[in-house]
Amino acid sequence: MTRFTLPQQLKLVEALAPAADAAGRSSDIINLKNAGKAFIVISLTQGNAATVALTPMQAQDVAGTGAKVLANAVPIWSNLDTAASDTLVRRTDAVNYTTDAAVKNKQVIFEIDPALLDLNNGFDCIYVTTGASNAANITAGVFLLADLRYAQETPPSAIID
Repeated sequence: MTRFTLPQQLKLVEALAPAADAAGRSSDIINLKNAGKAFIVISLTQGNAATVALTPMQAQDVAGTGAKVLANAVPIWSNLDTAASDTLVRRTDAVNYTTDAAVKNKQVIFEIDPALLDLNNGFDCIYVTTGASNAANITAGVFLLADLRYAQETPPSAIID
């Protein structure tokens, strides 16, 4: 039997605290130097029939130097009605995702392979932005870092360079 312990084998970092997305916003920026893979997990409570655009970004450091959109499409999954189902549906790989306008609770997951960032120009950090929407649309998000290079009781911080 495999012994999996989330705090030792995955690094969980809050990306977006739950808040309204009337004007759009940016998450915290994390460094992927100690992770083999990252997942951006977004939860939405869509209280208004206005879509929400979600865009993973890359940067050269946790201060956001050189920030730009990903150059390579990444795998995306979504569940557009979490009250009706817990099934994630694989979407077309892309560099962003926009929800539909249905007033539902939703989940969107981006899978980020750090090897696909612009490593030649020093990009090893990621974050996510939300587009302007409506104050009744609430978003929250977390980063899950997997395949940690240094699995240990307390994995290294991802919010510092």
